[in-house]
Amino acid sequence: MSFPDNFLWGGALSANQCEGAYLEDGKGLSQQDVMPKGVHAPMTAMPTADNLKLKGTDFYHRYQEDIALLAEMGCNVFRFSIAWSRIFPMGDEEVPNEKGLAFYDAVIDECLKYGIKPLITLSHYEMPLHLCQKYDGFRSRETIDCFVHYAETVIRRYHDRVKYWLTFNEINVTLISPLLGAGIITPKNELTQQDKYQAAHHQLVASAKATKLARMIDPDLKIGCMAASAPRYPMTCKPDDMMEMLNSQHELDYFIHVHCTGEYPYYAKRLWKENNVEVKFADGDAEVLQNTVDFISFSYYSSKVVAADESQYEMANGNIMRGLKNPYVEYTDYDYPIDPQGLRYVLNYLYDHFHKPLFVAENGIGAKDVLIVNAKGVKTVDDDYRIAYHQSHIAAMKQAIDDGVEVFGYTSWGPIDCISAASAEISKRYGFVYVDLQPDGSGSLERYRKKSFYWYRDCILSKGEICE
Repeated sequence: MSFPDNFLWGGALSANQCEGAYLEDGKGLSQQDVMPKGVHAPMTAMPTADNLKLKGTDFYHRYQEDIALLAEMGCNVFRFSIAWSRIFPMGDEEVPNEKGLAFYDAVIDECLKYGIKPLITLSHYEMPLHLCQKYDGFRSRETIDCFVHYAETVIRRYHDRVKYWLTFNEINVTLISPLLGAGIITPKNELTQQDKYQAAHHQLVASAKATKLARMIDPDLKIGCMAASAPRYPMTCKPDDMMEMLNSQHELDYFIHVHCTGEYPYYAKRLWKENNVEVKFADGDAEVLQNTVDFISFSYYSSKVVAADESQYEMANGNIMRGLKNPYVEYTDYDYPIDPQGLRYVLNYLYDHFHKPLFVAENGIGAKDVLIVNAKGVKTVDDDYRIAYHQSHIAAMKQAIDDGVEVFGYTSWGPIDCISAASAEISKRYGFVYVDLQPDGSGSLERYRKKSFYWYRDCILSKGEICE
């Protein structure tokens, strides 16, 4: 078997990591604008010059060039997010900012010019700062209505040109990093489990309400959920480790289950009891959750190893989800596990459990790329490590399709270099295109095609056959 002719190949970016122009054309502040070191340092009172996300990689002014690069690689889908604070600068206005809407009109039209399907994420680790300060993000139910009003505004505006939508990026990260996932600015160590699970419930209700509205606006739209996926492996076959793996996997599945079935999973009662949680339902919440998604999308960078007693093992690195060191896999320069078979596993696992079409919304390898001048006098990056990573993961995805899993798309993370979500740095690059931006903010912002750029172009052209 091979990838189907209508398979979606492309790349994914988020507004807060690439756009820059943080106050242009009426945009308001988001929490990302006052997180100069990402989640690894306190927020600042106001934006500061050392925050690379304020400048981003200048997609706001270079979107035509960047979309042309995606088209040159043969991409037929581009996953990007809308900055909520460009549409509603404070987050709770009644009337949207027309200049913000017009910008995304232009981005969408530029994609369609090349035959690239837009896949829009409504909320990708970004919320108007005013809502974070006024309501503490999704800790408050009031934020639900603000999100739904925003979602309805953009879906009505773009539904005739955009078929595929995601509500929240990596929604399960709310339990791990409430600031990133749910705009909660109260320090994590001051939050109870009740706070986090209740905020997650508010997000799930908001997602279901947006899904219902989208179908009312246009029944042909396809609405998906998006979760951070790191399949759990037990360190040993000891029964205690197996149970730890099961419990950890349940935490990962929790959000997907609600999105796909319209109700909390059977093990939620145990989770809530163990964490002293009593999720409060408002009237109508249970009925709203019945508005389930059409497909599941997820990020996959690596698997995660767990054990009942982690103290005797070494910890590996990871984006947000970290696990124990797996002695059977290779590692990146950042000490991230490289496990392509984990992608085949999680595709089979999700399809087996939820019976929904799947979309790989993020996949990639972060590395300290070095820009060189090759023998032809062209600036590039010899990133064979990136080619090897993507080749092995696309091959694993193809094996899952051969297994019978319904996978309809793949977007690499950061096809054009962007700022890190977790650390707000540029040093760890994921792209097929190098952006001349340095850690101190200097650089021309010029784009240079890496070796992997041409490999990904050939991969798409061959419909994945070069990944055999």
